[in-house]
Amino acid sequence: MHAIEVAETGGPEVLTYVEKTQPSPGPGEVLIKAEAIGVNFLDTYFRSGKYPREVPFIIGNEVAGTVEAMGDDVAALSVGDRVVTAQANGAYADYALAPADFCAYVPDSVSADAAAAALLKGMTAHYLIKSTYPVQEGDAVLVHAGAGGVGSAAVQLGVASGARVIATAGSEEKRAFCRTLGAELALDSRSGEFAGALLEATQGAGVDVVCDLVGGATTLATLPAMARGGRLVMAGFSGDIAAEDTPLVTPRAILFGNFSLGGVMLAYRDGATKLGAVNLLPRALGDSIQAELLRLLGARRIRPIVGRVAPYTELPAELERLESRATLGRSVLDWR
Repeated sequence: MHAIEVAETGGPEVLTYVEKTQPSPGPGEVLIKAEAIGVNFLDTYFRSGKYPREVPFIIGNEVAGTVEAMGDDVAALSVGDRVVTAQANGAYADYALAPADFCAYVPDSVSADAAAAALLKGMTAHYLIKSTYPVQEGDAVLVHAGAGGVGSAAVQLGVASGARVIATAGSEEKRAFCRTLGAELALDSRSGEFAGALLEATQGAGVDVVCDLVGGATTLATLPAMARGGRLVMAGFSGDIAAEDTPLVTPRAILFGNFSLGGVMLAYRDGATKLGAVNLLPRALGDSIQAELLRLLGARRIRPIVGRVAPYTELPAELERLESRATLGRSVLDWR
């Protein structure tokens, strides 16, 4: 089978197209024939070695396709089922293995491209909006990087919850896009001076919850506009970020700002020990979020933002576009 392999870590040039033996599913696993693969910023961390893995390895973890074969002890799926998972062991390939327990049925009304674009980013956004701070009607919600994969889903979920959603983005095209998703205000994230506009938009009260997908200077610029008793949730650090031994948000800032700080990274859920991952989401909660997300997609209550569908040969370029923040919504690789 064809696959994209990392034999040594580094830049885009280390991604190579190789022929590999088609894997066979073990107990509790399914073999998925790939149709569409979600391109994630996380892939750049594995490719570069920032997140260490034993080389060589097939890159990627998010894939939508059909069940080709099943191992023992798989009862809930059948060969031919349309599924999506964010737990594939090497998604950028004709076939990938995944734990059956972490595969979800894809409704007939949802395309493979949409499923691959929506699952991981949509689950993160759902957790941000519904779990870390259960957003209520009338709440003021700020979404940094609102035009990205997680951000565009968070904007839509916030609007669907009746919140007043404000987004930030780095270009007028992206800010206009956020407004089409329902954001009542879209601010320039690159200016670093949006606290005043946030306070003005909230009549001085500040924002109740911040979905921070950038980090660094953007986080610091947000603090003066936090509502008393609000919540700042870190879910990404694509921007500049302080060294691990230098806290970006100090206890003093939290105390005097009277807000709470949280964080979430749903790159993997439990059961992914072969990828060296750590679970940060309880299994039952993850399953309910996954089911609810796919229900909303099937009912067209929210829509995945597929910014670009590219052939699999363009993975190096797509990852470069992600790193340079040139993407709008999700990039998906067509593997059909």
